[in-house]
Amino acid sequence: MSNPWKIGNHNVSAFERNRVLLNTGHGRFVEISHGTAADLDSDTRGVAVGDLNGDGMPDLIVRNSGGGPLRILENHWPKTNWLTVSLRGVKSNSLGLGAKLKVEAGGRTLWRELYPVSSFLSQLPSRVRFGLGAHRQVDRLSIYWPSGIVQQFKGLTADSHLRITEGDDTPVEISPGSVPVRKDSPHGPGL
Repeated sequence: MSNPWKIGNHNVSAFERNRVLLNTGHGRFVEISHGTAADLDSDTRGVAVGDLNGDGMPDLIVRNSGGGPLRILENHWPKTNWLTVSLRGVKSNSLGLGAKLKVEAGGRTLWRELYPVSSFLSQLPSRVRFGLGAHRQVDRLSIYWPSGIVQQFKGLTADSHLRITEGDDTPVEISPGSVPVRKDSPHGPGL
């Protein structure tokens, strides 16, 4: 008797082609895998998202079951505005895991939660990214920390990565390859 669980050269433990879905707004998504390099005929088990080249656009890192090459898919979509936020907890946990963040920009409201788990055996950087489209400014950023502390920041500039410490009302701007500097620091570089 042959193995009833074997299907061709594939296994039944979750093999399926990778899919990329484009959010068109209003709760609708379009499957665009055929137009991307992510449409791999492989048994992908893990994917992580991160800005690997510092251009503000999220790239993909794909890992297949059973080895094979680690694939890095660079984002070549048209550039849009963004805001990235890293948290440093004081009363909450040190990474701010579980914090809820709300961005209001140009009449739109976006919610995110800081949970860096992405997919099976994959983890994202401990930061939150907001796509802002054409909006060049964040009207308001609200952070709801696990400790219950709520912080709000107004008039933030798009295309920046900010580190915010729980209870401190001065965001620190982070540039790729640089030392973070408090915007109001009279002492120059440092924290």
